[in-house]
Amino acid sequence: MLEYLRIRNLALIEDMELEFSPGMNVLTGETGAGKSFIIKALGFLLGDKLAADMVRAGAERAQVEALFSAKDADTLLRRELVAETGRSRLYINDELRSQDSLRDLRNRLVAHTSQHAQQKLLQASFQARLLESGMTCPDLLHSRDELLARLQANAAQRDALIARQSGLVERRELLEMQQQEIDKVSPEEGEEERLEDLRTRVRSVEHQKENYEQALVLLQGDEQEGLIDMLGQLEKLLQRMCRDDEALQADAEAVAALRQQLAHLGGRLRRPPALPGLEDAPNMDQVEERLFALAQLKRKLHRTLPEILALREEIAENLSFLDVCALDITRLDKEAADLAAKLSDVIAQLAPQRREAAASMAARLEAELRQLGFSEQVRVIPDFAAQEIWPGVTDERGRILWAPNPGQPPQPLDKIASGGELSRFLLALASVQQEDEGATFIFDEVDAGVGGMTLNKLAEKLYALAAKRQMLLITHWPQLAARARRHFQIVKMVREGETFTLCAPLDKKARHEELARMAGGGPQGEALARSLEGEA
Repeated sequence: MLEYLRIRNLALIEDMELEFSPGMNVLTGETGAGKSFIIKALGFLLGDKLAADMVRAGAERAQVEALFSAKDADTLLRRELVAETGRSRLYINDELRSQDSLRDLRNRLVAHTSQHAQQKLLQASFQARLLESGMTCPDLLHSRDELLARLQANAAQRDALIARQSGLVERRELLEMQQQEIDKVSPEEGEEERLEDLRTRVRSVEHQKENYEQALVLLQGDEQEGLIDMLGQLEKLLQRMCRDDEALQADAEAVAALRQQLAHLGGRLRRPPALPGLEDAPNMDQVEERLFALAQLKRKLHRTLPEILALREEIAENLSFLDVCALDITRLDKEAADLAAKLSDVIAQLAPQRREAAASMAARLEAELRQLGFSEQVRVIPDFAAQEIWPGVTDERGRILWAPNPGQPPQPLDKIASGGELSRFLLALASVQQEDEGATFIFDEVDAGVGGMTLNKLAEKLYALAAKRQMLLITHWPQLAARARRHFQIVKMVREGETFTLCAPLDKKARHEELARMAGGGPQGEALARSLEGEA
């Protein structure tokens, strides 16, 4: 039930607060006062779009807020429309939410909202669901929809397999050639890095050996005398010279010490240190050949080695797929045939139940329409047309034909129904349909094009419906407004050069004045108002 509605800065509404009661709530006022803006505001709150120019001039944003109460929990909705961008923001229980959140919520909160409901009523898909809604075994509908969804998923999977298969068949020769090239080399993960590291370390060892050998040659000589021999000769010469010059003794000893130190160095240079991991000298020719083979493979396939390893797995998976694809397609075809057979069985059970439910719905609608002023000969006719919903599987799709007047051939609703007739058709539908008990009925000028005895019948039907459910009703007829539990008047006024739409609940005196105005004013209007108040 809609308990509270607040509208700010929307069109001519600056700030309006409305508190609704259970049962019938009516909104009345002169034509153009802004009654429809209230319904538009509710529609916007529940997901309809509004243009940015609907924001009141001078305001940054419009805001609509409503509180809906239910047995299990209350729902607070707030939606804002920004004037500059035209974008909106939705809050459900003060939490920012997406517009998709309103799809299911809307149907639980309101029902039969003027143009929205009329447009839905004219949709073939809605009519088909409506004719099925009274089935005694709705599980058949769920089974049909589930089987059809599984068939569609099966077909999508099969199409994907065939599309992939056709693409791979054309590339099979290339894939097999690439696989052969890769298998010929059989690269391993990280192999190239390990070999390059090994080559770098071996080269480092070889360079170090060359340095040791060169240093040893300098010390010991090769074809000529080395540094140690030359120091030995210098040492002997200085020893002889010391006999004549004792001052050279220290120098001779230093040369002797240096020669001994260099001799020890020579011993160490004959044993160069080995690098860890290279105790066994690798065959560098094999290393170079392997690196060359890997480089050649990369050039042929235009990929890095990690990419080649990934390609090898991809090729193996694709070739394996090609080998088993035909079996998978055969399996899917068998599964589709089984599902189609089950679907045919379900539809065979569904068809008579659907026709029975549709006939019952049509009879109840006819009875309601007669009470709403249509001819006793009004006809609502379920019309079924065969429709192939899956290759080889045919179902019936229903639509509503009707003949509101005697002698008139049945035609689709959207071909002949006027706005007033659709409004009454919606009211009849609301009376026979089992919808969410907490949803609020909203009727915008359901009395359009109605008068006389039909108007009285319409008033009685609305009153009976409002006894079960909350209703918001916009009307120009005092016969309807007089039956309301709460009456709101919408007026347009100009203040300081600005136009405002105002809405206020009416007390007993103000309500009498409004009913008299709606009845035409003057003594006749007063008399009708008093008469209606006595009936209410």
